[in-house]
Amino acid sequence: MTDPVHIVCPHCEAVNRLAQERLNDTPVCGKCAKELFAGAPIDVNTARFNKHIERNDIPVLVDFWAEWCGPCKMMAPAYLQAAKRLEPRVRLLKVDTEHLQDLAARYNIRSIPTLALFRNGREVARQPGAMDPLCQTTCRVCF
Repeated sequence: MTDPVHIVCPHCEAVNRLAQERLNDTPVCGKCAKELFAGAPIDVNTARFNKHIERNDIPVLVDFWAEWCGPCKMMAPAYLQAAKRLEPRVRLLKVDTEHLQDLAARYNIRSIPTLALFRNGREVARQPGAMDPLCQTTCRVCF
């Protein structure tokens, strides 16, 4: 048996402790009883972002984007597909840099879209620019 992992609920923000073997069993939150993985990126505010980055034991992939950004809009369907494909091994978040300028400044986001991968509360990889659904052949962020 492997060590348990902590997973932040995307609905109520409760931190759940699960056996790694149960991640693929459609686990539900112990507090709100909703699914811990919905197969879609989570739109976050600063507090939710911090909690997911700091408390999830699985990697967290963040899309820094803005509503007015054409390449961001073009990449959105691919990011949704990635969420369906990568969960529950990776949690996917979306940060609207127009509304969350504090996070954009904290992580020195200079171009959007930018994907950043976090592990154990720290950024470990970054990929600026729009990516297509076949990104795993060239991207080093997740693969």
